[in-house]
Amino acid sequence: MKKVLGGSLLACAAAWGHHGVPSISLTGVDGPGAPLETTSSSTLPEGSFLGYLKLDHAKYKTYTSARDGEMDRTDYWLYGLGYGATPYLSAYVFMPYYTKALDDSTMVSGFHDVNFQVVLGLVYDEGFKLARKNESLDDMEDWHFTIFANGTLPTGNSERKDAGGALIDPGMQTGFGEPSLMVGASMTKWFGNAFTFVGDCSYNTFFEHTYDDGTKLRFGDEIRVNGAVTARVYEVPKSRLRVDASLEANYLYLGRDEEDGVGAEATGGSILYTTPSLRVTYKTISAAMGVKLPTATDLNEEDLQQGSEGKERYRFIFTFSTLF
Repeated sequence: MKKVLGGSLLACAAAWGHHGVPSISLTGVDGPGAPLETTSSSTLPEGSFLGYLKLDHAKYKTYTSARDGEMDRTDYWLYGLGYGATPYLSAYVFMPYYTKALDDSTMVSGFHDVNFQVVLGLVYDEGFKLARKNESLDDMEDWHFTIFANGTLPTGNSERKDAGGALIDPGMQTGFGEPSLMVGASMTKWFGNAFTFVGDCSYNTFFEHTYDDGTKLRFGDEIRVNGAVTARVYEVPKSRLRVDASLEANYLYLGRDEEDGVGAEATGGSILYTTPSLRVTYKTISAAMGVKLPTATDLNEEDLQQGSEGKERYRFIFTFSTLF
């Protein structure tokens, strides 16, 4: 039975972590499901646009009762537009907007560095082939893969200063000051029933930036490995309505930052998150939400890294997307 996906394909923006580099997860009413943070292996329909937004709200643990400048929360908004250039090649542009708030009422907000991404879709069917324009339900059960590459340009502000004219901490800035690069790959297997397995990995690296005060800083490299199982828990085929539940394991390795060529204290480490989520897909609209919880951490200077990844109480994540 041939069933054309075409305009039924939807999408959502997925993970962006330590320094704001996003990845993509796609889903449709038919076929494989898509988790919240793990990148699925789909491309946009040829000639179609995707619009979406995402909120990643993080609430951090604090360790003193005084208002002494501990990180309280961050709100990372992501606005994006995607385009299916061919059935196997999609391109995206992302515009992040960050708010970072300390417990002493200090707050920094602003647009971060613009991000560009290209995604190449592949399918394994008696050998690797480029992703197809139309797929039957049987075709969708083949292993699907993507290879993706991201790059940011330093359009954000990396030189914000406090009321006294001193440069604020680089971690509170809304720009890297230099480009950054990321490469990654994903794989997706739909078992032809309610269940889908999705996995991805990526590597992110940063260039050294010299701040106005002469300090040189290079953010540590980042490695992500994600795995997810998605189950279709409710559907009304006549109305083109579908609800999926997902459970993910999200591993993040943060390399140590380098300041003036020397490893910076209180940076780097490894975190394993667990992320349960729900997604509702209706015709060409998709919305998902979930909670990302740090379940195991191994930070380099655990006691000094308040406000870093792994020190959250929770992260609440919401995405909305539409295809047109």
